[in-house]
Amino acid sequence: MDVLVGFATAHGSTREIAERLAAQLREAGLKAEARAMETVDDADAYRAFVLGSAVHGQAWLDPAKDFVRDNLGLLGAGPVWLFSVGMPGALRGPGKRLAPREADVIVASLPGDLSYRAHRLLSGVIARSHLPFKGRIMFRLMGGRFGDYRDWDAIDAWAADIAAELAHR
Repeated sequence: MDVLVGFATAHGSTREIAERLAAQLREAGLKAEARAMETVDDADAYRAFVLGSAVHGQAWLDPAKDFVRDNLGLLGAGPVWLFSVGMPGALRGPGKRLAPREADVIVASLPGDLSYRAHRLLSGVIARSHLPFKGRIMFRLMGGRFGDYRDWDAIDAWAADIAAELAHR
């Protein structure tokens, strides 16, 4: 099974998650590769898709949304999993309670009527340099803390779930 783990990244965290997912899928015996979605011009070469993007303003980055829009028919034919990389793990207080609702907003902002198996809202890396001055103030007021909040064990477990489902196809 040829699996595209496509990603759109702003600072590299989403790329590293995609690379980890692809590596785990390969360890499970699948043919998988991680690629930036804006570099994929042969999407029809894949039979399954794990697509993810960094989240800015509760939406995927434009290259990811463009890929989905341009390949909607193809994506409808194969199994698709989605992941969004944001900052839920970095939030405390009121922001932490609002984070789970963000997943629905993100998926609703995707183009077309995309059918998918699952969507995961994952935490990434949030550094001071990633936010403008006003953004840093708002982030701190929401209870945010800078750091690397990727849960590699959960990412690996999700990759194993995807691999198991693909093995039964």
